[in-house]
Amino acid sequence: MIANQRHLFDIPEDLIWLNCASRTPLLKSVREAGHAGVDRKYHPWTIDEGVRHAEAERVRALFAGLVGAGPDDIAIQPSAAYGIATAAANLPLARGQHVLVLEGQFPSNVYVWQDLVRNGGGEITTVARPADHDWTAAVLGAMDGLGESLAIAALPPCHWTDGTWVDLTLVAEACHRVGAALVIDATQSAGVMALDASALDADFIVAAGYKWLMGPYTQSFLYAAPRHHEGRPLESHFYNHPGSAEGPTAYPAAFTDGARRFDMGQFMNLINLPMVEQALRQISEWTPDAIQQTLAPLTSRIAAEARDRGLVCTADDRRVGHMVGFGPSLRNGTKRSWPGDIVSRLAAENVHVSMRAGVLRISPHLHTRDDDVTRLFDVLAPHLRD
Repeated sequence: MIANQRHLFDIPEDLIWLNCASRTPLLKSVREAGHAGVDRKYHPWTIDEGVRHAEAERVRALFAGLVGAGPDDIAIQPSAAYGIATAAANLPLARGQHVLVLEGQFPSNVYVWQDLVRNGGGEITTVARPADHDWTAAVLGAMDGLGESLAIAALPPCHWTDGTWVDLTLVAEACHRVGAALVIDATQSAGVMALDASALDADFIVAAGYKWLMGPYTQSFLYAAPRHHEGRPLESHFYNHPGSAEGPTAYPAAFTDGARRFDMGQFMNLINLPMVEQALRQISEWTPDAIQQTLAPLTSRIAAEARDRGLVCTADDRRVGHMVGFGPSLRNGTKRSWPGDIVSRLAAENVHVSMRAGVLRISPHLHTRDDDVTRLFDVLAPHLRD
């Protein structure tokens, strides 16, 4: 368990931020690193190219350490969608083969597969949201039905709307049995729960940096398994081609080794890299597993308080420990819903949450106090009566 870390953030005393699944607040140290990065561009004659390269390699290694990989397996990219597109460009899909996704999956991990099946003659199989919240059983059942026609399972470790959990260890085993590729969008889990790319033997894993990795926007990472290190990147630029004795205008055709070939152009961002380095160092010091163990009792309390008030909430063993969603229950056989402006009503009282797929999604972090949970339900109480 980790002691409360609110002192590392600049959060007003009366503000309750329970919306980290949308975006985490920056650590003070991350903000300071960003300011220092701006100053380098402000005075470009101070920029040291060797320092920029070293920063990129440190960041690559830090992220690799969080996901059970090596630095050679990691590419620095601008978004999760970019990483998913990289995966799609390097995975074969024959006519009649299937890509598996979840109902209501985040769009960045859906649109590119729609394009792939449209152009390749494949099909998308969507696993319906299970009434018992057991995504793992539902996914494995769908995979059994598809058999060897399954080409790609494109899945998250948890559903982004409410934190309901998918056991990727079992899913990975099922993928390997039929020769299907496994592509993981870990944006809602990397940095806040344990993830082992090597143990899963996943093909690709992506994670945007502005959520649980606590970094800036336009910063993301791609893990590519060694079997894809000879793949085709989305871009060709100066830095993903090896140097030549004749200089850069010799235009060498070969790409750099490992996943670095998948780096975006201008990946050595003077502002983003020092920011995300500070964030990843702090997460590595805490460890994702310890963060998860610290947040799980907090979300369990939130879930229990919600149920005590007659709200519908996923059981603790069917969701991750850093996120929980709840919604109104049936009344006289009629499905109830939140007021359309419930999020703005709460925000007006300095309590910040999000609405996703009809549920209030609550996502705390190490700055969250027990009193914040009490305040959440105090502020929510009159709206429950509504």
